[in-house]
Amino acid sequence: MAASAEIRTTTTSHQKTSGTTQRGVDLPTCPVCADSMIAAESSAFLADNVVSYLWTCDTCGYGFVTNHTMKRITCSG
Repeated sequence: MAASAEIRTTTTSHQKTSGTTQRGVDLPTCPVCADSMIAAESSAFLADNVVSYLWTCDTCGYGFVTNHTMKRITCSG
């Protein structure tokens, strides 16, 4: 079975509500069959603020990669 891959780039979104940080739901759906993805098969740090995730659809087998750029967190004090 031949495998295909697609690379998508996203930026994580964090929203502050009532003094706490709430994580946005960034889970992808399969672009072929629209099934929901729950967990990536693997992840890797590409740079100081970039994480790459490998996703494979359990329903149709389509695979793709997402790259997430995170904001650098600095501590003051």
